[in-house]
Amino acid sequence: LKEENASLRSKINKLQIFSETQADKMRKLEKKLEENKIKEEKEAQDLEAMVQHVEQNLQLMTKRAVKAENNATKLKQENALLQVQLKNYKTENEALRSGQSASLAVVKRNADIALQNLLTVITNSRSSIKQLVSGAESLQLVADILKSIDRISEMSEDGQ
Repeated sequence: LKEENASLRSKINKLQIFSETQADKMRKLEKKLEENKIKEEKEAQDLEAMVQHVEQNLQLMTKRAVKAENNATKLKQENALLQVQLKNYKTENEALRSGQSASLAVVKRNADIALQNLLTVITNSRSSIKQLVSGAESLQLVADILKSIDRISEMSEDGQ
């Protein structure tokens, strides 16, 4: 009976030591889990801030693109008006050549005005085209950033 008691006490001591070891491991794992939670929360906050920044940039680029598009439409309308004026001036010029009224000086002045208007439209059109290209490049940059965010989140999920 004494031997059995001693054997049982020995087993109890071993079980207590094992239990304490397991409890230590459990505490370490709980601490590590809490550290990982804090790290993941910070990463999520950083990612959310980055997404918000990208969204703001995207909204800004969209506004710029809409403005450039509106400007291009306005210039197209102005160009169409000037084309009509040019056609009228050409008609008037032909009428003058065929001997109808009005002097050559008026025709020359009208042609100069039409030329100046056309040069102005060309200059404005070039500026608008540059703005559209710049807006498109900016939108491409935003799209690339969004793709990078997807890759980061995929890498983050794979790392877990």
